[in-house]
Amino acid sequence: MTSPARVFLIGPRGSGKSTVARLLAGRLGWAWLDADSVLEERAGRSVRAVFVGEGEAGFRQREADVLAELAALERHVIATGGGAVLRADNRERLRSAGVVVWLTADADTLWGRIAADACTAERRPALGGGGREEVVEVLRRREALYRDCAHHVIDTAGRSPEEVAAAVLARLAEG
Repeated sequence: MTSPARVFLIGPRGSGKSTVARLLAGRLGWAWLDADSVLEERAGRSVRAVFVGEGEAGFRQREADVLAELAALERHVIATGGGAVLRADNRERLRSAGVVVWLTADADTLWGRIAADACTAERRPALGGGGREEVVEVLRRREALYRDCAHHVIDTAGRSPEEVAAAVLARLAEG
């Protein structure tokens, strides 16, 4: 299989980007990174705290700076933050630097995963009214941006992370 230099996983919160990135990297024999975790390490605080302290604009600039650095790494799978696609320069950077795979699912699936994740409330900011309605609104606002950025789309609903990683590998093998 001819592999790209790097693979970026995009998608909304709850789509499985970090889990699938780890599994996919293991199957490829590559390293993996979660862009939000890198941002948190550099900032010395959670994404939520960056949002509170610097606002969304400050967070998005930090996010763009981290993505620029990660886009230069070889043989890496990168799990991006759910909102990384909001900036046109991020979308262009991702598309030109590697293969971009959009992990998607319906709002009910995403909300179920988010609600079951104990880290969500403490590390991630609310992006709207909260709950399932927030998920629906985020999907509505971002769907075209994810589609514009993605080379491949993988539906994660009803699939285990291992099945999703296998589906991504199959798409990479197709070219």
